Amino acid sequence: MRCVVQRVKWAKVESEGEVCGSIGKGFLALVGSEAGDTEADARYIVKKLCGLRLFEDGEGKMNLSLSDVGGSILLVSQFTLLGDARHGRRPSFSNAARPEAAEPMLERICRDIRENGIPVETGRFQTHMEVSLLNDGPVTILLDSRKGF
Repeated sequence: MRCVVQRVKWAKVESEGEVCGSIGKGFLALVGSEAGDTEADARYIVKKLCGLRLFEDGEGKMNLSLSDVGGSILLVSQFTLLGDARHGRRPSFSNAARPEAAEPMLERICRDIRENGIPVETGRFQTHMEVSLLNDGPVTILLDSRKGF
């Protein structure tokens, strides 16, 4: 499972002409499920998202987590994170999980994050979405549950 985490001042996602998810301060998390992902992969992403210390403390050091600053997560499914563009000019998405496997994983991640006391908003699975954000920093972190990078 791969995840791109961006620290944001605000973010929103629109689908079919309406806002379906919106947050203030927090993380925009773009998540791609890989074929063969397990609950362990989902737990890894949840643990990282809930524990990442990407917000500045009083001394200007990135030492505070979402819980510390009252932040939220906008979680957006993005299968293109599994795109393999090493050969040719058209990426292959054959490593991405099928929708019937990916959607329950995304739902589990949302549920587990909420159980950690962090508010979560989402996009709409398998729709064209438009994501708007104000990146704060910018701060962007890449996560991979299989530690491929």
